[in-house]
Amino acid sequence: MIVGDLLELDGLGIRAAWATPELLRRTVAGVTSTDLQDPARYPQPGEVVLTGLVWWNPADTSAALRFATSLRSAGVAALLAGEGTHGTVPEALAAACRTHRIPLLSVPAGTSFRAVTDRIYLRLWGDLQASSQGTAAVPEGVRRELAALLQGDTPPQRLLDLASARLGLPDCSITTAGGRVLARSGADTAAEDGDTAWAVPIGARGGSPYEGWLLRPHERPAPAAATVLHGLADLLGPAAARAAAGAAARRGHAARLFEALAQDAPGPADALAACGLADAALTAVTARIDGAPAGWACAALAEALYGTGAPFAAAPDRRGGACALTPAAPAEAARALRAALPRLQARLSGRRTLRAGVGPAVPADGADALRGALVQAVYALESAPAGTVASSAETDSLAALLLGTPPEVRAAFHHRLLAPPAAHDRANAVSLLGTLDAFLAHDCSWTRTAEALHLHVNTVHYRLRRIEELTGRSLARLQDRLDLRAALLCAPVPAAGPAPTPAPRRGAAAAGARRR
Repeated sequence: MIVGDLLELDGLGIRAAWATPELLRRTVAGVTSTDLQDPARYPQPGEVVLTGLVWWNPADTSAALRFATSLRSAGVAALLAGEGTHGTVPEALAAACRTHRIPLLSVPAGTSFRAVTDRIYLRLWGDLQASSQGTAAVPEGVRRELAALLQGDTPPQRLLDLASARLGLPDCSITTAGGRVLARSGADTAAEDGDTAWAVPIGARGGSPYEGWLLRPHERPAPAAATVLHGLADLLGPAAARAAAGAAARRGHAARLFEALAQDAPGPADALAACGLADAALTAVTARIDGAPAGWACAALAEALYGTGAPFAAAPDRRGGACALTPAAPAEAARALRAALPRLQARLSGRRTLRAGVGPAVPADGADALRGALVQAVYALESAPAGTVASSAETDSLAALLLGTPPEVRAAFHHRLLAPPAAHDRANAVSLLGTLDAFLAHDCSWTRTAEALHLHVNTVHYRLRRIEELTGRSLARLQDRLDLRAALLCAPVPAAGPAPTPAPRRGAAAAGARRR
């Protein structure tokens, strides 16, 4: 499908507000609906963007150019602007699209965005079906039955039940690309984690490893059955397209909710209602995939939160990750994330790792409380080691609190307080930092520190006096003890590998100091 095909979709009345023949030949990969002033984080390259121009303010002369610049940075194929809000497409928007060479199409006020989205995805599915093989392997009668069911929002389980009964298929499942089971025939104890070597894509794949549907036989199918499975996957394309459109719409609503919270808009009630969140308390959740786009983290977070059975609003955030709100309790959200983490991580390659953070549950009617909960969820995320889930409820110690501090800040604090004794340890066989760690770990007891390090108590006295001289801190003062303890906990984590063997007389405490 190309951009020019949008002008020929019957009954929609889409017209060209500005375009060139060359730009109308751009390939369309999908559609994203948004009314954010800066939507760059949400569209995938090659998608068309559908906007109702709610963001447009005639008094802001640069608004159109900022919007178009954002679209160009995202690599969109075209912009579809609705005429329902302002009665026409602003000339300033057309000029901005000319500047960035983005084809601009207008959508009449009487045409619903849902109709436009559905028609685009159905056309994309039709293109895919026309180029595929195997559809003919599905009898005409079964195709008609499936087509009738696909006219409505028929659940995947009913579609698979019909296909299995009519076609005699081997046991199989319909899953998301992220491994979440949508429908299943027969027994499959490892549907979420099993082999995907025989999986057949249903419709177009999304922009992340977690988007799109798969038809997965539970065992390697015979050649004839494999042909039928490919044909069935082609026929189920509209259902996958409808699900993709629904997910995109939900991301759009969520994006507006989080944008309103970020801009300190008065009361989030309308945005929450649009997301289907009207509960008395909401839990904040965040996720990030190190080394991957924010859209991947958003898709992974959505995949995990489906496991709670509760509604949620999830969207990419400005930090390169994703954030969500859900009425599921914090413990329940954390359990769902931890349960889904292995299969979600398995879809990633290279050094990409997924981590997540869970904040507290707060009243849904308080914007300040929701913003605070999101901050706590982000802090929990920063404290989570790669491939793990952390909860703000687990932040109950100085060590846990410091884990959420950016590594650069921790390293600078450690160096500022402990650089002189660290330099001493590098030049001498005596470990002052190991002695300090043991002294603080043994409640500042000279005797127990000496016993733990197998030293004379006078030696411990000497080393601690030397630490006080080098750091300018007094170990007789509680505040200085706390500062030095925090500095030890902020020591940069060494590269992976075996820790060096400690010298015999420095004992376990010295090794502990190095690990910190």
